[in-house]
Amino acid sequence: MLITGASRGLGWELARHYAGAGWRVIACARAAPLPPDGDGLEWHRLDVANPASIAELAAGLAGRALDVVINNAAIRGDIGGLATLDADDFMAVMRVNALAPLLLARALLPNLMAGRAGIIANISSRAGSIAEGMIDDEDGDYAYRCSKAALNMATAKLALDLKPAGITVLALHPGWVQTDMGGVAAEVPAQQSAAALAGLIGQAGIAESGSFRAFDGQPIAW
Repeated sequence: MLITGASRGLGWELARHYAGAGWRVIACARAAPLPPDGDGLEWHRLDVANPASIAELAAGLAGRALDVVINNAAIRGDIGGLATLDADDFMAVMRVNALAPLLLARALLPNLMAGRAGIIANISSRAGSIAEGMIDDEDGDYAYRCSKAALNMATAKLALDLKPAGITVLALHPGWVQTDMGGVAAEVPAQQSAAALAGLIGQAGIAESGSFRAFDGQPIAW
């Protein structure tokens, strides 16, 4: 399996969880230097904002089967609202959070098709839900919200397109997680979220493809 943004936060906890459960984890991170391989983790450098880096990763993994790809890498960008909205910042967030998962899905599709039961899990956010995204949440993060809404549509479209190949595609909300992005007031420990998300992914099949669920299994309205 492969996890992006695995060097810290939720990505790190996902990598640790799966490795601890006996999976061989290809852990991808932009950080330099990378941690040493070991304990079930095989580290690869990946800058998801760079299509050339994605292509290089895919070339290096050619011929290797993948059962699960977790698109976890994300950035938040400006949170000041309309007054501080910046075009370059907005596009950078969209590139990482919405475009990169699509490019990775395309690049790693041969690996997933060679696996036992291919699953693409996109770590989305309730903040990207048109129906629920602003319930008790008035943060001014236009770029992040729009990027996650775009990722949700990408999930639905990929689910439709990849169903004939037997690939399951999920959008998952990890909760308000205690990470650098989540902040000090966040409610859900990263380890708890990672374990719950892994449970959902482990139970998912083609019938769940195209769904949007929270880490506790509850469905989220688009």
